[in-house]
Amino acid sequence: MVSLMTSVRVTTSLYHLCACTARTLTTSAMPSPKDEAKEVIINYLDGKDNGIAVLGLNRSAARNSFGKTLVSQLNEALASIRENNKLRVLIIRSLVPKIFCAGADLRERFKMDSSEVPRFVSSLRSLITDVETLPTPVISAIDGAAVGGGLELALATDIRVASSEAKMGLVETKLAIIPGGGGTQRLPRIIGVAKAKELIYTARILDGEQAMQIGLVNEVVPQNKAGDAAYQMALSIAREILPNGPIGVRLAKVAISKGTEVSLEDGLEIEGQCYSKLIDTKDRIEGLTAFAAKRVPIYQGA
Repeated sequence: MVSLMTSVRVTTSLYHLCACTARTLTTSAMPSPKDEAKEVIINYLDGKDNGIAVLGLNRSAARNSFGKTLVSQLNEALASIRENNKLRVLIIRSLVPKIFCAGADLRERFKMDSSEVPRFVSSLRSLITDVETLPTPVISAIDGAAVGGGLELALATDIRVASSEAKMGLVETKLAIIPGGGGTQRLPRIIGVAKAKELIYTARILDGEQAMQIGLVNEVVPQNKAGDAAYQMALSIAREILPNGPIGVRLAKVAISKGTEVSLEDGLEIEGQCYSKLIDTKDRIEGLTAFAAKRVPIYQGA
């Protein structure tokens, strides 16, 4: 039980870290000319969307595949995001049309020697785990193909939204390997062991509608002409989360994520620990005061 309490303390301590400088943009979240050379672009929305950040994958030459540079820039981006205590929701999307992430950069991987490959795969696994353990809700917007490591990245997010034309699958067995970025562990937890085995053994690729039918994604939307239908739906969900108490949302994430890993008894203990963290917050009092006054609460994350 000590380790469970430690997990909660570590997560909630993130609230007190310093905030990063935010950059504003329109809700389209597309890169500016000066950003086009970057493989990872973070933009912080402003106005009514203040508190929402968009992490864009921007490696068009290699279909957003995980090369060394992309992984390095993702690590830097996630470190910055983790330290931003003003952030309330993160959306991960692609800035490259018709592709979310093609998984491993096989051309780069082919050049690695046998000792370098496991180190790189381990670093990728850690990166995806870092996405999963971010304190804020994370939504993935899948507007194109998300295969191999690309789907593993999406599996680490809290909410997945896909366009009907998206293509998703863990296809590693076609290359005589297995998913190495957490896919063998996260996919069964999301869709069930038997179905996960079927999809991984066969390397089957699903479209958005098929993914929705088995619970792989939360929402599926028809693709639009702009090619950003999933992103627009992700933004809509983020806007629903935004007005809610940020500490409550973060601790709900802890309670759910940690609680589902243990027995019901231990999970209830985790829930109780998380709830106790909220008792003395100003936001809890603001929520009660606003309810009594029949007005919209204004939460400060304190």
